[in-house]
Amino acid sequence: MATPEAHRVTSTLNERKPKFETDSGIPVEAWYLPTSIDYERKLGHPGKYPFTRGIYPNMYRGRFWTMRQYAGFATAEESNKRYRYLLDHGTTGLSVAFDLPTQMGYDSDHPMAEGEVGKVGVAIDSLEDMEALFKGIKLEDITTSMTINATAAILLCMYVAIARKQGANLQRLSGTIQNDILKEYIARGTYIYPPAPSMRLVTDILQW
Repeated sequence: MATPEAHRVTSTLNERKPKFETDSGIPVEAWYLPTSIDYERKLGHPGKYPFTRGIYPNMYRGRFWTMRQYAGFATAEESNKRYRYLLDHGTTGLSVAFDLPTQMGYDSDHPMAEGEVGKVGVAIDSLEDMEALFKGIKLEDITTSMTINATAAILLCMYVAIARKQGANLQRLSGTIQNDILKEYIARGTYIYPPAPSMRLVTDILQW
C-alpha cells in the first residue's frame, strides 16, 4: 500500500523560533495532513482526539518540555528544601521519589519498614508529611510527577487535599502518578493487593 501523500500546513501559532529544521537542514513544518486516510478518526489534528499526534497543538515548539530532577531525601522537610532550591534555580516541575515503605503502604514505624525508611526516597506516612513536603510551594503553579504505583491513589488523594487547603483550582492541577501496577508484578514487586483489585484502583484513578 502506497504511503499517503502529505501536504504542508504553515503554522500560525506562536513559536520559539522562526524556523525548525532537521540536522540535515530539511524544514520541519508544524504538522502534515495526509490525504488518503480517514484523517479525523485515525489520526486527527495535533492536540485533538485521538491524540496520536501529541497532546498539544504544537507540542514543544511553543514551549519547552518540563525539566525535573527526580528527588526525595529521607524526611519531608529535607525534600522540601531540595524542591524549593530546584524551583529557585530553574526547574519547571517536581519529580518525587518515595521510599520503599511508602511505595508499599507501610508506616515508617512498621517492623517491615525497618532499615528502609528514607533510603531511596522520602518517607510519607500522613497528610501532615505531605504538607511538609510541599510547604511554600503553590501546587497549581507547578507540575508534579510522583513515581508511585501501589499507593498511587493514596498519594494522589493527599496531593489533592493539600491543593484544596491551599485554595487551588483543581482544574489547574497538573502532573502524573506512575499508576502502572502491572509493572510491579512483572518487575519490581512493590505491589500490595492482588491484580484484579489493583487494576480496579488504577482504572478508578483514570476515571476520576
